[in-house]
Amino acid sequence: MSNRILIADDEEDVLALIGANLKSAGFRIATANDGLSALAAARREPPALVVLDIMMPGMSGLEVCRELKRQTSTAAIAILLLSARAEEVDRVLGFELGIDDYMVKPFSPRELVLRVKAILRRHSPPIAYSPHLAAGKISIDREKHLVTIDGAAVPVTAIEYKLLCAFMERLGNVMSRDELLSKVWPVAAAIEPRTIDTHLRRLREKLGSGGEQIQTVRGFGYRMDATAG
Repeated sequence: MSNRILIADDEEDVLALIGANLKSAGFRIATANDGLSALAAARREPPALVVLDIMMPGMSGLEVCRELKRQTSTAAIAILLLSARAEEVDRVLGFELGIDDYMVKPFSPRELVLRVKAILRRHSPPIAYSPHLAAGKISIDREKHLVTIDGAAVPVTAIEYKLLCAFMERLGNVMSRDELLSKVWPVAAAIEPRTIDTHLRRLREKLGSGGEQIQTVRGFGYRMDATAG
């Protein structure tokens, strides 16, 4: 699935704020300052998702949404709508047109990134379940909830087990702290992202030389490399 996000807003500070936070989360960014430019950019190179402001010159966000959903080539693009107004009619019309989510300004940049990731997860095909996972020295038997290193069992906590499964399901891909949190803890849990660091440090220690397969990608998060260690 593409990781390109198109941000459309006529406020430069909003474009910069959203763009910086999405880039830090590992996304590629394109921007537009008005509705017509946003529509043209989406048609030229369809992104995975558009962060779309309602009030823009030339063509409103709702009109852009209507045009995107009308055409086969752009109908599958996910849309997160932004508005400076908390009007119910805007939300209702947006969802009727096919948007995926709605946020009112001012918003939390971190929450916006989390919502973008949640939308893209819903749009992505499900990961095929496998009862056995293997990467380098590390193996997991999901039927037995058993983790082994070179065939020797390693005792891990439930959280460490979930983290390891998440890495091995997406072998080689970078996963942010927020993404790992969403996979391991319930949505309602008030957990700080840095908590992940503590659990991963303990997990690496338990895995011994296999712990080198869990690599830190500075500024982005972590990934598992099957060839390390």
